[in-house]
Amino acid sequence: MAKEKEGKLIGEISNYFQHVKAAAIKLTSPLAVGDKLRIVGGEKKVEMMVESMQIDRKPVEKAKKGDEVGILVPEDVHKEYRVYKL
Repeated sequence: MAKEKEGKLIGEISNYFQHVKAAAIKLTSPLAVGDKLRIVGGEKKVEMMVESMQIDRKPVEKAKKGDEVGILVPEDVHKEYRVYKL
């Protein structure tokens, strides 16, 4: 059984805010609004499009390696889940 290709690893969840369904992602590669992501952890795989993101509560279109961005996510995720760009 071949392992499904997850895409390019671009970071990991550093925090999750359940009350607003937002995740903080510590980036190891650039990310932009419009990118498709897959968040993987435990038994969960969440695919989504980045519709908006923020750095320090300010909206941004692009983020670079080393930035920590906040994005809205459709499902609960947890710290240390891996984030891939599709």
